[in-house]
Amino acid sequence: MEDCLFCKISAGETDTDFVYQDDQVVVFEDINPQAPVHLLIVPKKHIADLNNLQPADNELIGNIYQVAKKMAAEYDIAESGYRLVSNCGDDGCQSVYHIHFHLLGGRQLQWPPG
Repeated sequence: MEDCLFCKISAGETDTDFVYQDDQVVVFEDINPQAPVHLLIVPKKHIADLNNLQPADNELIGNIYQVAKKMAAEYDIAESGYRLVSNCGDDGCQSVYHIHFHLLGGRQLQWPPG
């Protein structure tokens, strides 16, 4: 998707510092953090939103959860707790239509979130 911001970021076409990357995902700090730790976990494969996931994407989604666990440990929030969020659609406040996950932690998070 040539106009997709996260496709460009994950392809290395922007000046974004990755805190982690593998063959399936990139991870970087959110430019508008909502918690002391706020990372974005973005797959390199373009999938517009959760509604567009296919059974073939199960391994990718499993990897995303493993990466979230790894990043939580590296950022020292695994024990205290964290939140992994993926917004879907306009009412879900999705602003970039490329599936991605927000890893938030480092403080007490409120509930309900919205």
